[in-house]
Amino acid sequence: MFTGIVEAVGTVERVRDDEGLRTLVVTCPSDVLQGVAVGDSIAVDGACLTPVSVARDRFTVELVASTLSRTVAGGYAPGDRVNIERAMPVGGRFDGHVVQGHVDGIGTLEALREEGGTRYLDVALPREVWGLTILHGSITLNGVSLTVNRLEAPDRCQVAIIPHTWEKTNLSALRPGDGVNVEGDVMGKYVKRILEPHRPGPEG
Repeated sequence: MFTGIVEAVGTVERVRDDEGLRTLVVTCPSDVLQGVAVGDSIAVDGACLTPVSVARDRFTVELVASTLSRTVAGGYAPGDRVNIERAMPVGGRFDGHVVQGHVDGIGTLEALREEGGTRYLDVALPREVWGLTILHGSITLNGVSLTVNRLEAPDRCQVAIIPHTWEKTNLSALRPGDGVNVEGDVMGKYVKRILEPHRPGPEG
């Protein structure tokens, strides 16, 4: 489990594609990899991945076809910046919100504006995520825990990015038209699932 509080921005160093499998080597500050071992969980732009190799300042992960189809990882190239977060230890401080690292789909940045140092991002969400998102609730974009500032039908939400988050994450590299990993609030998912059997059918 993660919290959506990005610990560092890493850099994609190498990309290798095999049939149905993409291998990434990511470099990042060495302190972020303290305690991380092969087989652990680490979030890359909000996607929970398993390191198959860990060195002092880099790690290697493998992405299967299902992950590539639901995340922006299929478009990674050497030099791209990615948000990194280690899994939260039991008893660790909880600063963001419950983030599973299970990306629901790819959103699209539609507009970006700055006002008084704050950046406002309008993002078109995957339809299933919009349906379980609430105003002033939580949402994860590229692994960053954010608060929904505005919600508009049928699929758009707005988030406000403070200067610290803008400087310490890769959200600052986004431009209108870019894709972004989206994970909806897990509480919304469970509520939706519990209510589904009780929804009236076509006949009422």
